[in-house]
Amino acid sequence: MSTTKPARRALPGRTSDLVFSGAALGAGVLIVVVLFAVAMFLVIQALPTFSAAPADITGGKGFTSYIFPIVIGTLIAAAIALVIATPIGIAVALFISHYAPRGMARGLGYVVDLLAAIPSVIYGAWGATFLASQLKAPYQWLAENMGWIPIFGGPASGTGKTILTAGIVLAVMVLPIIASLAREIFLQAPMLHQEAALALGATRWEMIRMAVLPFARGGIISAVMLGLGRALGETMAVALVLSSGPLIASLIRSGNQTIAAEIALNFPEAFGLRLNELIAAGLVLFLITLLVNMVARWIISRHKEFSGAN
Repeated sequence: MSTTKPARRALPGRTSDLVFSGAALGAGVLIVVVLFAVAMFLVIQALPTFSAAPADITGGKGFTSYIFPIVIGTLIAAAIALVIATPIGIAVALFISHYAPRGMARGLGYVVDLLAAIPSVIYGAWGATFLASQLKAPYQWLAENMGWIPIFGGPASGTGKTILTAGIVLAVMVLPIIASLAREIFLQAPMLHQEAALALGATRWEMIRMAVLPFARGGIISAVMLGLGRALGETMAVALVLSSGPLIASLIRSGNQTIAAEIALNFPEAFGLRLNELIAAGLVLFLITLLVNMVARWIISRHKEFSGAN
């Protein structure tokens, strides 16, 4: 009697599972390899800047003095954008998901998604040609009546092209991203939790505060971080609105710049050490973005049990 065991048949779908698993693993590894390659390229190309004499760097005072103003400008513009866009974006998302009639909500959702698809150069042209001219009078009023506050110190810009204008343009750009993602997270909130809160006598806002917002907390943070990434890396819109200048403490004076716009404006004509300077500036922006995303992932991981983004 033969003791040979029959060949084990492959389970249906087993091969496809293995293929998909391998493809997903390969994609993940590829992302890490590409990220590492980009980081190594930036570091290698930036090394001449770090070893150069301070007098050879733009401004003549070394790389730190050169990069510090545009880092501050980048962070200020991104902070202004988030301060304006985050509450408005969340409010718009809540209105679409829980207050607006179904037909209106569908139309508003399409409009929000469409706003996110508009090219940044369109926003920049709007900010430079229309918004900046409309803000000249408010900036003058701020300088005259609230100039004792350092960030509103005069003289106000005569063109309206300031870091505050750039921040407002960035806010308009990132608002659709925050609103669209937050809306999807709010729609995923457990319906049983919402119905239970209403059954216990909660108002609609109390229901949202107790059942929807805790569930969506991680997703809201993810949406805000994506908006922050867009604001940190934006080039054309900021380049069209701002003119390069020294670091200033006021939001309504002309001047200042962001890293992305500095690179976009100067890279085509750059060569030699100047090219290495701009790549080193890109390395700084890369590190800032990486740090922001790491902090965001840490915050989300603390609330992942409630997050609709996990």
